[in-house]
Amino acid sequence: MRTPHILVVDDEADIRNTIQEILSDEGYDVATAGNAAQAREAVAERTPDLVLLDIWMPDTDGISLLREWQQENRVACPVVILSGHGTVETAVEATRLGAADFVEKPLSLNKLLRTVEKSLRGVRPADRSGLRGGLMPPLFAALERSRRIRELRQQAEQLAPQASPLLIVGESGTGRSALAGFIHHASPRRDAPFITVPGSSLLAETAAQALLGAETASGVERGLLDQVGAGTLFISNIEDVSAAAQALLAGVLESGRYTRLGQAARVPLAARLVASLRPATLADPAAAGVRPDLVEQLGALRIEVPPLREYSEDISDLLRYTAEDLADREHLGFRRFGFAAQNRLRNYPWPGNLRELNGLVRRVLVAGGPEEVPLAEVERELRPAPGAQEPLVKQDLLALPLREAREQFERAYLTEQLALCGGKVGLLAKRVGMERTHLYRKLRSLGIDFRGTLGDD
Repeated sequence: MRTPHILVVDDEADIRNTIQEILSDEGYDVATAGNAAQAREAVAERTPDLVLLDIWMPDTDGISLLREWQQENRVACPVVILSGHGTVETAVEATRLGAADFVEKPLSLNKLLRTVEKSLRGVRPADRSGLRGGLMPPLFAALERSRRIRELRQQAEQLAPQASPLLIVGESGTGRSALAGFIHHASPRRDAPFITVPGSSLLAETAAQALLGAETASGVERGLLDQVGAGTLFISNIEDVSAAAQALLAGVLESGRYTRLGQAARVPLAARLVASLRPATLADPAAAGVRPDLVEQLGALRIEVPPLREYSEDISDLLRYTAEDLADREHLGFRRFGFAAQNRLRNYPWPGNLRELNGLVRRVLVAGGPEEVPLAEVERELRPAPGAQEPLVKQDLLALPLREAREQFERAYLTEQLALCGGKVGLLAKRVGMERTHLYRKLRSLGIDFRGTLGDD
């Protein structure tokens, strides 16, 4: 396999040499340039696989050089921008010109190495800083293994250009709000506002003024429909919207117009309305206190967000992504999940979905410890709080049919036993009382990775 060639462009010799030394130790082939002129020469001499480009240089700044390379089709590889004076505007311009990522100085070496690795793999980062108006959710930014998520991303991109109302169906914590933001920012409305309002905030006594606005003696008070303009208004958990507010929304959707309190003129509805609700509500809206006609109006288009347990093959990537993201944004020490810990979490049903996973990873990073998170630490995080009684059958298994619950138990049992045996399948067979050939078959059927341990006793 060919060694990736990386060009480091920075006018500070100490930084340039440090990066070169670190990347060389990691096995990369590294060249350096101290200014734009040297960078042009280096690119002409040998095409790089990745460029680390400083913004502030004595002759030509990095943004101008990146624009020059783009106009001349000179550099087709990923470019990562380095700057100690970064601003949102600078990052926006760099992203528009095709930069793969943006890393601020002083450099975190761990982050730099992760960014280099991801950029060489062609993985573009999530929009963590809101540069394009919102946070791209992990399931769109980092996950590629599961067919379910690829289909969801494709469906979201197909629905984005539409003007009709949209209903996002999914369990709590599955990323419904993030999906709504993704659809907005992938739509022609991306430059208009995206406003999220919790359904529980639309109370009977204040909903009309909050949504429609009002004309008072001091002037016009703009409601949410005025504020969002031609953008997107996302109402999360339509089940929590008061009956009065539901009636108001149904009327606005029916007529395509609304009237501010205290005014007679009717204002055309320019916004796209998007709402989320839980699967049980969709099955029987009236039982959940939701107007069936409102569900029909909002559900002119519909998209379902899967629970995390339905794309467990992406858990390993999601754990890594979340750890990197939290380490970068919250300045926490980065930790990676070990083999046994990943297997345990791949086979955990995640009743709290992405929100629960995010909370678990944050607690692990805040607690600190060895770089590799062991299985024992994960098990402690999944246990009930101190003082709570440990049930004979865990709640996460009670939510599953018997066959699936048995498979979940067998995966967790064999994964932990394998870890206790140091990954040695021969020792595992003796420990659990199974013939080795039968055990191999069982491990494969449960999707437990035991590669590299076949010859161990």
